[in-house]
Amino acid sequence: MNSRFRDGAQRFQERRARENEAPRLKTQVPNLKTLRLEIEEKRGATAIPESKHVRHVVVDVAPALFALTCGDSSCKEGGHDITHTVLRHLQGGATDFEVEDECSGSIGTAHCGRIMRVHATAVYS
Repeated sequence: MNSRFRDGAQRFQERRARENEAPRLKTQVPNLKTLRLEIEEKRGATAIPESKHVRHVVVDVAPALFALTCGDSSCKEGGHDITHTVLRHLQGGATDFEVEDECSGSIGTAHCGRIMRVHATAVYS
């Protein structure tokens, strides 16, 4: 359990460092006023979503980083980095778009493969 706690703490520190080093969302998309992300995660392509939540991004202070952790606590080296796709949509002025990503991590010796779908709603000035 101690090594699992240390691994989690190290991942948290690495994530915080990436967030601090990333440019701010407001500088990347200056006319963005609000951003709402509806996030759902499921196992496999046809499964019913196991979890859903909404994230309201505080545009003025948020990093231009959209790296979401895998929802399976047993997943190693996984997650969903959808930064480039989300920024491309936002910089193109999209007001409503979806991004889907498959986790590339592993659970034991098996591929994780959890699917994350993000529905974004953006408002611009």
